[in-house]
Amino acid sequence: MDNPPVKMMDPTLAEMGNHLSDAMKILESGKLESEQGKERRKLSWKDIPGPLQGDGQDVVSILQLVQNLMHGDDDQQGQRMQYVGEQGHMALLGHSLAAYISVLERERLRKLTTRILSDTTLWLCRLFRYENGSAYYHEDDREGLVKVCRLVINTHYEDYATEGFTMLSSKHPVIYQSAACRPGLGQHLCSQLALPLSCLCIVPCNTMFGSLHQMDVALLDKLIRDDRESGKVPLLLIANAGTPGAGHTDKLSRLKELCVQYNMWLHVEGVNLATLALGQVSSAVTAATKCDSMTLTPGPWLGLPAVPAVTLYRHEDPALSLAAGLTSSQPVEKLRALPLWLSLQYLGHDGILQRIKHASQLSQQLLEHLKTLASIKTSDVVSHSRVPPISGGSLRDVLGSLILSIVEDELNSPVVVFRFSQDSAPSSGGSVEGYFAGERDVLDVLNRWLGEQLAQQVPLSGVDVVELEDEGTCVRFSPLMTAAALGTQENDVAALVEKLGEMIPVLSCTLRYRQDFKDEVLQQASLSYIEDLSWPGLGGVRYEPRATDLDEDKRQHSVEKINNDLLKKLMELDTDLYFSGGPEFCEEKNCIFIGMATEDLDVAELVETIVSIGREIEESGKLFENMTEVVRRGIQEAELQLQKANEEKLMEEGVLRQIPLVGPVLNWFSPVQASVKGRTFNLAEGCLDSTEPVYSVKAQMNKEASLDSPKSITKRFPGQKLFRRHGAGSDSVSDTSSVSQLEESFRETAHVQANNADEAEVPEERHVHIVEETALSDQRVPEGQETESVDTLR
Repeated sequence: MDNPPVKMMDPTLAEMGNHLSDAMKILESGKLESEQGKERRKLSWKDIPGPLQGDGQDVVSILQLVQNLMHGDDDQQGQRMQYVGEQGHMALLGHSLAAYISVLERERLRKLTTRILSDTTLWLCRLFRYENGSAYYHEDDREGLVKVCRLVINTHYEDYATEGFTMLSSKHPVIYQSAACRPGLGQHLCSQLALPLSCLCIVPCNTMFGSLHQMDVALLDKLIRDDRESGKVPLLLIANAGTPGAGHTDKLSRLKELCVQYNMWLHVEGVNLATLALGQVSSAVTAATKCDSMTLTPGPWLGLPAVPAVTLYRHEDPALSLAAGLTSSQPVEKLRALPLWLSLQYLGHDGILQRIKHASQLSQQLLEHLKTLASIKTSDVVSHSRVPPISGGSLRDVLGSLILSIVEDELNSPVVVFRFSQDSAPSSGGSVEGYFAGERDVLDVLNRWLGEQLAQQVPLSGVDVVELEDEGTCVRFSPLMTAAALGTQENDVAALVEKLGEMIPVLSCTLRYRQDFKDEVLQQASLSYIEDLSWPGLGGVRYEPRATDLDEDKRQHSVEKINNDLLKKLMELDTDLYFSGGPEFCEEKNCIFIGMATEDLDVAELVETIVSIGREIEESGKLFENMTEVVRRGIQEAELQLQKANEEKLMEEGVLRQIPLVGPVLNWFSPVQASVKGRTFNLAEGCLDSTEPVYSVKAQMNKEASLDSPKSITKRFPGQKLFRRHGAGSDSVSDTSSVSQLEESFRETAHVQANNADEAEVPEERHVHIVEETALSDQRVPEGQETESVDTLR
């Protein structure tokens, strides 16, 4: 039997595919533009819209413009667009093919779009175990739920299509959603459906048993019965198979029973729906296959850019589906499924399962490592470890074991949420729990810092920070939403765990030393402690000048200047600590905030150094502020003393020695042993002093310097930095430390190496010496020379 003839590919399609592939590679590589073009672009006003050129531009010029807009002036590799891969190219090709296919003749277009839509719907229903389902493809992942709500309204209110909102006035519809649903979802539904917010009912989550992120089924049953008794119509229930925050799954089986009992529609959404494609699925997620509709987001799950979300639903009346907008008679609208149709075929069944399975394995790998870290708690453990107080220890233990066993059955979520907890923090040197019991804000800001550091240092992990109502600030790892696009592998998870292990001691020490730092600061009269719970570090201080005779404006200006100079000097010190002016939106001004701490931190030395440097800056400021008046009074006093010295000289030498011709002859026969006293001008005190104490001290210093016994002011071991206690830890004298690597991302300016300890000492008083002295000799001094030498001082 002869083989059927093979049809040749349309040359137009092949050429379009090649051009599109080349264009995407050019845009991703960023190599289209020449060096001259880069220089010209830097000098051009690229952000100002220009006129449309009359002659048009070629393809290369247009692609170059797109590339410039995509990448801007940043040529760093880390800022480039991520590589989307071949499967991503197929998804992007689908959008171009949709535009090309839309110009076909109507009958051929109808057949093609019907085939694409039916194939994609069949594949998705089989992949995610949703039998006899229909599909609606939409760009906004909330749009499918809006269409489903319209379908339910048309089902419950038969004359809604003709009567409109008047049908809803007598019997108000009610839409129920969990308190753990994504924010703004219910408000969006009411806005799109023109329903008042009173039609939205938020169902609280469990407060006694089970997860804190699961809908309270008993309370939901009571709310539905109350609404029915008041004449309202329960329409739809929105449940979660993977809450947006913690990835928990509602009790879908029980919720489905309630929906059947009260004739309600059950809609399910969440990241855990992706696990329906795997061979082994938890019973909680499997119950989603019985729901009336579900929304899938295969784009992030499979790493496919610009593919639509899909809402699978079951309904027997196609007319109502058409009225609700779930189906369309326009063939062009059916082409939304084309990018997904191409991508699913490119990946194949095994490729799709491999990506979802890989993401689930990554989450399980991280979860296993987190169990070995004492100071880290996962959201599941925090949520489920609470057992209500029941009299009788044995019964309590039985209930606790039962709840934890249920938890283990539900911990197959690919979302891992963890948090640094003070309960298990090391308590050497002080009790963390005693210091910070109940201060959740402190733990929240430390966990936010932890999440930001992990995301920055291990970017391929895809971790982010999430705010949970009960647990607080946590770190979330959701590989199903990030791994396919970032290319996360097992070694990235291992690197994440390694970095986490390095940061836990820093977090524990910072949490423990916060109170010690506060106590040390409060003991200093010149320092004020700044309580800012949004700062991830030891805390904040402000140096307060001791002068009390200044008005409010001058005092504020002095505080600002002293603290700014103090911050600059602290940043120049050779230390691992991070100093900052505080958070961006800090209410307190003119403050100095200290960052994270290590085990060997000497808090007392840190505070003493801040006080010492602040006092030096304050005294220097006083010196310069009073410089003009001090110098003026000093000059006047010097003139008076010089005039008095000349008068005394005249009385001592006599009048004859001052006569021009007689004086030199008299000095030749009878020289005068003149003695001129030296003077020093103290700028700090504004007075003249004798130079004899200065030279006596200098002679003593020279004598001591001749001895070969130098002394160091502060003895430090080789490699030991400031504010570090020797022997506090094994790494106390190491040139590098983990905190220096963690704080490096915060530093906006490079730290300058400080001078040695002997050279870093600043004297408390600064003197300007004006020395007046004349060497004594046996030679004759010309007449009038002594007087001229004295007058030069004036």
